[in-house]
Amino acid sequence: MIIRQQQLHSPHFSDSELDTLTGISPQLVLVFAATEFMRSPEFVLRLQQLFPDAALVGCSTAGEIHGASVSDHSASITALHFQHPDFRVASTSLNSMEDSGPAGERLAGQLKGESLHDIIVFGQGVNINGSALIQGIRAVFDGAVSISGGLAGDGGAFQKTWVLSPEGASEQRMVGIGFYGPHLQLHHGSFGGWQPFGPARKVTRCKGNVLFELDGEPALKVYKDYLGEYAKDLPASGLLFPFEMLGDDHNAVGLVRTILGMDEANGSLILAGDVIENGYLKLMHASTDALVDGAQAAAEAAHRMLNGAADGLTLLISCVGRKLVMGGRVDEEIEAVADVFGSASYLTGFYSYGEISPFTHATDCRLHNQTMTITYVCEE
Repeated sequence: MIIRQQQLHSPHFSDSELDTLTGISPQLVLVFAATEFMRSPEFVLRLQQLFPDAALVGCSTAGEIHGASVSDHSASITALHFQHPDFRVASTSLNSMEDSGPAGERLAGQLKGESLHDIIVFGQGVNINGSALIQGIRAVFDGAVSISGGLAGDGGAFQKTWVLSPEGASEQRMVGIGFYGPHLQLHHGSFGGWQPFGPARKVTRCKGNVLFELDGEPALKVYKDYLGEYAKDLPASGLLFPFEMLGDDHNAVGLVRTILGMDEANGSLILAGDVIENGYLKLMHASTDALVDGAQAAAEAAHRMLNGAADGLTLLISCVGRKLVMGGRVDEEIEAVADVFGSASYLTGFYSYGEISPFTHATDCRLHNQTMTITYVCEE
């Protein structure tokens, strides 16, 4: 497995800037870039011309991870050449939020095949139910197939995101990479670092990822009362105060939910994934040190599974809410991951509107929010 990387700071670039990448004749090219890159037809066309024999896969971001650093308004491009290219790329349209589940089924149907063991999926970030997407994929596959990936961002604006597939860049598509056979191996880790506070509020009315009522009151009103002066900056300020999900027994289920939007007319909150009907929600907050420790824990969980595997690619997908909390110290959580995997590993990824990962290699996949997720790809 040969890996080469390059960071671009303008959608208008010279061919020579990517010579190192084209020189390895990659079969797969991952592109995580700010929206000004993804919405540029010239940028996408140039990549298609430079990599005619490679599958282009990626999405727009709320921050690009390249090596051990975080950037904005750039593109992180990673080219991969496999000795055994046992992977396949598929994409499908995503017509509405209600289409999230069916779109997941369509994507999974294209990837279905003998010896499939992992899927990495990227979806748009503002008009999607990530939980339903996973359920759609799960309807086709049993628990033997691990799912990871994330939802695209647009720098924190929550307006328009892009997904890159072999068909080009689109606001209404999702893309998946299926990995088959024994040679390509993927290992996973995820961890948060957020702490709950305040009373638990009962979910008294919800539908999928739309939260209408908490304790019998309009969810938006309850949430605004919690936020106080931060309420004027919604929905962006909601990234600083996500929800911890609890079951009807008041026990935490290990998942966090971020707010993607709100509806003033009916007083509802639109979350990145489903909530538990008749369950409970608690507000959460975090410190930079706790988030960095969480990133290190995620890296250590993935690294423990390697068993001496060869050098590979470390794909990091972290929530934009973590980036907002850490501010100028955001590089620290990426550096913590780099310290665990060592200098031989290549790091790429992005800050997202939703993270998809198993809790561990042996457990079911879930949609996470406010979490650092790690997928390590290697060839054995």
